[in-house]
Formats: sequence, C-alpha cells, structure tokens
Amino acid sequence: MMDWRLRRAEPGDEPALSLVAAASFLDAFAGVLAGPDIVAHVTRNSSVEKFATWIADSDSIVAIAEHPNGAAPVGYTVLTPPDFPIPTGPDDVELRRIYTMPVANGTGLGALLMKRAIADARALGRKRMLLGVLGTNNRARHFYERQGFALAGERRFNVGGSWYDDVVYARDL
Repeated sequence: MMDWRLRRAEPGDEPALSLVAAASFLDAFAGVLAGPDIVAHVTRNSSVEKFATWIADSDSIVAIAEHPNGAAPVGYTVLTPPDFPIPTGPDDVELRRIYTMPVANGTGLGALLMKRAIADARALGRKRMLLGVLGTNNRARHFYERQGFALAGERRFNVGGSWYDDVVYARDL
C-alpha cells in the first residue's frame, strides 16, 4: 500500500486541484459523456476560481491527496452544503467530489479519501453525508455502497449542455 499524503487544501493549492479535477473527470467519463460536454463542465466547475471559493468557504472543506514520491496531486475531495432535490437539513453535507488519478487505482486511495471526507464532515458537525453519482456508473456506485451509502433519491444533472440521470446516496456519520 502506498503512503499517500492527505491534507486539507489551502490557498495556493487551487491550480493543482483544478488540474486533477479536469484530468480525473476526463479519465472517468471519456467514452461515457460527450467530449464537448466534458470540456464545458470542467471549464465551468473545476476552475482555479471555483476551488478558491470552496477553500475560502467555512462551510466547505477541500482535501488533496499527494503522491509520496514528489508530492504530485493525485486525488481530492470537496465537501459543501448540500444541493439536492431531496429534503436536507443543517446536519447534512454533500460530498460534491471524490476523485483519484489512474496512478492510484487499486491502491486504496479512494477508501482513504472517503475516510478523510467522513472525518472532515464530522469536524464540520454534520451527521449525514449525501452524494450524487451518474446512475449508470456502476463502478462508483459499488464503491459508495461498500462505504455504507444507500440510495436516497434521484436527480437530473447537467454536464456541459446535456442532462443525465444521477442517483443520490446518503449515509449517517
């Protein structure tokens, strides 16, 4: 098992986070979503400015994972107030993002990032974590189910100019 470095992101980490966000989203959805939709989505939702906003927001936590050899960014999580079409409350948090680069596949980094996200959510005083995932993304869905998440609803999610069907998962913390 690799000795990944996980830490809370801070000002100055935005370019690294934006890079990993774009690359990991492309890796995850190339061949699944339309290329122009991927580019539009990443441009709008994974910019340096977007990460700066999350890092500065006291209701959000961004964590970054770095490779033990050279500290290259290889994964991240983003926790924010929830934005779902299901009932939510002040004790809820959304795991808006959890991604790793292919170099980390099969190393346990995903589980470590989830453990970190749960600890960060608890540090915010939250009692339930929600997340949305593409309904046809069976690999991710199985990962979330292994992490204790259960179906809580559905939503339509816009990526670029196209709409997709997501499922919403929840788990108590």
